[in-house]
Amino acid sequence: MPEDEMLEILAIDAAVARSTGSDRYGITDAGFVPKSYSRVLAERFALAREVFGGDIDLTAGSVLRKLLEVTSLEDARTWAALTRAYDDSFVTSATGAALSRLGEELGLPRPHLEARGEVTLELAGDLPDGVTEVAVPRGARMLSPGGHHAWLTAAATLSASSPEAVVPAAAFHPGPDGDLDPADGGEVTLDRFHPDDDRLQPLRDLEAAAGEPLVTIVHDRPFVGGTSRWPDERYRRLLLRAPRSVWTADAIRIAASLVAGVRRVEVRDAWGGLDLHQSIFGNFNFAERLFGSERDIARPYYLTVLVGPTPGAVWNGPDGLHAAVASAIEDVRPVSIFPYIQQAQLVSVGVEADLVVDGLPLPPGSAARDAAPAAIELKRRIARRLTEHVDDAGFGEPVRAASVIRIIMEEPAVRDVRDLRLVRFPGDPDGATVAADPLPADVQQLACGANVHVGVDQLPVFVPDDARLRVV
Repeated sequence: MPEDEMLEILAIDAAVARSTGSDRYGITDAGFVPKSYSRVLAERFALAREVFGGDIDLTAGSVLRKLLEVTSLEDARTWAALTRAYDDSFVTSATGAALSRLGEELGLPRPHLEARGEVTLELAGDLPDGVTEVAVPRGARMLSPGGHHAWLTAAATLSASSPEAVVPAAAFHPGPDGDLDPADGGEVTLDRFHPDDDRLQPLRDLEAAAGEPLVTIVHDRPFVGGTSRWPDERYRRLLLRAPRSVWTADAIRIAASLVAGVRRVEVRDAWGGLDLHQSIFGNFNFAERLFGSERDIARPYYLTVLVGPTPGAVWNGPDGLHAAVASAIEDVRPVSIFPYIQQAQLVSVGVEADLVVDGLPLPPGSAARDAAPAAIELKRRIARRLTEHVDDAGFGEPVRAASVIRIIMEEPAVRDVRDLRLVRFPGDPDGATVAADPLPADVQQLACGANVHVGVDQLPVFVPDDARLRVV
């Protein structure tokens, strides 16, 4: 028997040996503390000595010791099962089906994920004179004859030399209904773009100039993954934020955040400060007029619901995000207090940097290294990391150059990041826009190490651009 186990046996006095537990185990102020296998076995040995005498044979080969070891193992498994049952009673520690049951008790079943797949975009007609390529932006919304919605998760460029592109896409609405299989018939086959998608206005202008459609959607691969549900950690964060009441700002925020196409929501009762956007501001002297008057009690009271959309969201229209959010919060808003649903301004953020890498099969020469398949795949992995990082930013939260460097350095093959500069579009900090993807030429390039600052009603959106990341 190991010496530490023998010392633990000797430390158990007669009172503890005749008991089934002690104050240190079970439900305590620190939570549930289980007995370990060695502790249970030590108590069994001590109890055997009390019953059969101190000279009982408990050596490694004795029959009694083997029986005590087997029963102690079963007791230790029981303690472990009790630990799991205790942990599954709380949102902070429950996992799997237990966490789902707690969420259902709170009225928030575990949401589904969006189905994902691929579509092929094909150049269908001749481009107008002077036009060499057609760009289809990331987030472009697609429809099927049966009313199913999907969006492109990456941008695509079509030209005469490259007339088609296979583009990743995702169902807009989560759940099994997003598992679109063209083999099921034309009702679920994506074949058109959304008419209310403002991102596609440049494409519509080109098609009007050409007099015919220029881009055709070929949906010949099934979308899968709609039956999957949120992972535990994401679902746990939702439940921990969930309110236990209605008619509150938290209830409105949670209801709006679960609408398909919503990235982030903030409920504001009053913005505070001076409304600099009023036309009268700056046109009178102080003490001559009031900045505002007392509220008219006969007028309804409004609160602001600031909504940050995902790339595939369409704001206007009967199936737009504005209408969906208004419907979702109708039953949880306070009585006689009406929401003003405001679309957040999106600021495109890009990254320019030189990457020093190691451990990748790269050819000699700067241009060849940067264009190698291994380098391109590295840039895509970095882009996915940066997209997740920027998507976690809240309203008014800057994108910090130091954080971007840390995210890039977490990629195993990267050894150094040099001359990192963040770029933003639009350059005007007060400019209102829908985030551009791909980034236009007139971006604002910040100084080396400078951060991208956004307003209180703005959200940063990372736009991947392989050409701005250079492998040296």
